[in-house]
Amino acid sequence: MEQATFGAGCFWGVESAFRQIPGVIDAKVGYEGGTLPNPTYKDVCSNKTGHAEVVQITFDPKRVSYEALLAAFFDLHDPTQLNRQGPDFGTQYRSVIFYHSPAQQAAAQKALAELSASGRYKKPIVTQLVPATTFNLAEEYHQRYFEKMGIAPTCHT
Repeated sequence: MEQATFGAGCFWGVESAFRQIPGVIDAKVGYEGGTLPNPTYKDVCSNKTGHAEVVQITFDPKRVSYEALLAAFFDLHDPTQLNRQGPDFGTQYRSVIFYHSPAQQAAAQKALAELSASGRYKKPIVTQLVPATTFNLAEEYHQRYFEKMGIAPTCHT
């Protein structure tokens, strides 16, 4: 099993979407990339910790490639919006790829270059590509949020 970590705005919808991909074993929401140890949702929403809302995915590379997960990541959000997605804004909602290995870094760099050259977007892509740091699991009530609430995922529409 391997891990992938992506920030694409509100983590509830991102988690829900990745859970639907065959080969994804698990997806958990949390916070990564900041300076405060063990941040809470309230801390992260203060826009002072530097954390992004992220989804950490455990996947079987024999069933789904990292490249396929990258494609899904880019389809799930607008990578040209700086520090926001839809109605949510702040650095915690930034577009970011936290890579776990040199192979993931290379794949993400390639995907970013291809997407930038594709003409798909009129504005530049602002997705950050940074090494994975400490993943801080979000509070239990955030895990599988839409499932628990019995509502359809709507974060990015």
